[in-house]
Amino acid sequence: MLKLYLDICCYNRPYDDQTQLKINLQTQAKLHIQKEALEGKCSLVWSYILEYENNANPYEFKRNAVQDWKEISKDNILNNDEIIKIASDLKTKGIRTKDALHLACAVYSKSDYFITTDDKLLNKKIDIIKVISPIEYINREGSESND
Repeated sequence: MLKLYLDICCYNRPYDDQTQLKINLQTQAKLHIQKEALEGKCSLVWSYILEYENNANPYEFKRNAVQDWKEISKDNILNNDEIIKIASDLKTKGIRTKDALHLACAVYSKSDYFITTDDKLLNKKIDIIKVISPIEYINREGSESND
């Protein structure tokens, strides 16, 4: 079973402007991934940095909706020295601190994919984990259902 780490921008994608085609397609792909997680076809990873960023969301209904995925996630990664080391190494490649911490948590958890809608991250050369968009994940891993 594949282990997936979705970053906070991915979890929040359904709350962005859905009239933009790219955003709408990413939202549909992200919702499909979550459906597969609920069906036991993949597992999600939660982390302390997801918790931190989600708690900073000023919109309670969005914050609560995203927070529900913590309970569904199979792993909950807590801060530790190894994560800090991985994140520090990533920051030397020009990756922002919070993004580096998300990536480090995904690497530490041995996630198969780091899924994001952040174009800056998608365009970085990151060789320690597969960084892809929700749409690319669906294209790579296929879909067994006809949603």
